[in-house]
Amino acid sequence: MNEDKKRDEQIETASEELEEDPREEGESQDQEEEEIPLTKMTKAKLIEKVEKVQEASDKNLDLYIRSQAEIDNLKKRYQKEQQGLVKFANESLIKQLLPVVDNLEKAITHSQDEDSIEAIREGVDLTLKGLMDILQKAGVETVEAVGEQFDPNFHEAVSEMADDGIKPGAVIKDLQKGYTLHQRLIRPSMVIVSKKTA
Repeated sequence: MNEDKKRDEQIETASEELEEDPREEGESQDQEEEEIPLTKMTKAKLIEKVEKVQEASDKNLDLYIRSQAEIDNLKKRYQKEQQGLVKFANESLIKQLLPVVDNLEKAITHSQDEDSIEAIREGVDLTLKGLMDILQKAGVETVEAVGEQFDPNFHEAVSEMADDGIKPGAVIKDLQKGYTLHQRLIRPSMVIVSKKTA
């Protein structure tokens, strides 16, 4: 009887403590669940634990699938933007070149009049100047060749010519101008180079 009385008192004391601080109740249940090994759990507790784990697993799987979908969408958006940038990268340059095309079309129209040869020459001259101005704004520069020492990095020798007045290895004539884009060679100058007379 005394043992039963003691046990009842302990249970009442414990229940009063739990009623005073409900957080401790939750913590003690979690600790109790953590402390009880799986091998000693009842079937009901095991099923409850499996359901909680399954619920957490489903939530994590859903988050993972959403994250993967978001990453795929970001990749597709980035690729689309890159394609757009590549596709329309030269838009501003082309807009600047369109007036040159207009001027050339006008020159062709005026060329049908036989008395306008000098006017056509001036028009083509101005059109070429306008075109070169546009290219220079875009970073295009001509490669200096005539009078310069032959440089295989910027010049392509087509032939050699003996000339006593010019030192050997210098460029005598520029057959086709070379161009650089932001100091990178995009077309070498085709040149005739001087050589020693035999």
